Amino acid sequence: MGSPPNEPYRGRSEVRHQVTISKSFYMQTTEVTVKQWHSIMGRRMMVSKKGTDNMPVTRVSWFDCMKFIKRLNQLGKERYRLPTEAEWEYAARAGTTTAYNWGDTIDCEKAMYGNNSLKYDVCKIYIKSIGLQIDRPAPVKTYRPSPWGLYDLHGNVWEWCMDRFGDYEKNPVTDPKGPASGTMRIRRGGSWFKYDYSCRSANRSFGHPSTRYKTTGFRLVRVVQ
Repeated sequence: MGSPPNEPYRGRSEVRHQVTISKSFYMQTTEVTVKQWHSIMGRRMMVSKKGTDNMPVTRVSWFDCMKFIKRLNQLGKERYRLPTEAEWEYAARAGTTTAYNWGDTIDCEKAMYGNNSLKYDVCKIYIKSIGLQIDRPAPVKTYRPSPWGLYDLHGNVWEWCMDRFGDYEKNPVTDPKGPASGTMRIRRGGSWFKYDYSCRSANRSFGHPSTRYKTTGFRLVRVVQ
């Protein structure tokens, strides 16, 4: 987990270290969609959650995600949760050690990024050429999946993880869950809003758990019984 010292745009907190994930889990193939959000939370919680059914839901805080998961878990015997940061990176890498799960470079055909007409629009021409709208994410499954069949782990929208943000452990760890204290929660994966290098597998970001970012959604993990 983490990035090698020579990876371009490497962050200070991306210290490479050995992680063991001891328990199997299922990762949702896409980000939670507007339709899925609506089916669980109803229309009252749809204020500012706009978009077609297959768009990733955004403007959801970490606390909103917890409410969604609580209601989902009340519907049946399956148990769902947010991924830990380690689980997220493991799934994003899909067995690779490169900056992205397809290699060390990125372009506009591989992921949704650089779609901000005011600040960073490097992919605007390509995005318009495939019929997508400017200044917003893409419908899920627009871009090719990873080697493990997962979509948009690089780009589209940032994804909340369970962990609080903090420095990694220096020694090998098993099933890390982040610091026991702290305010900020981890976000991973980059988004449509800005830079290509934010989409790297090792890149880390964070946000206050009550903030509803237009660039941020989530995907779920299903617990293996």
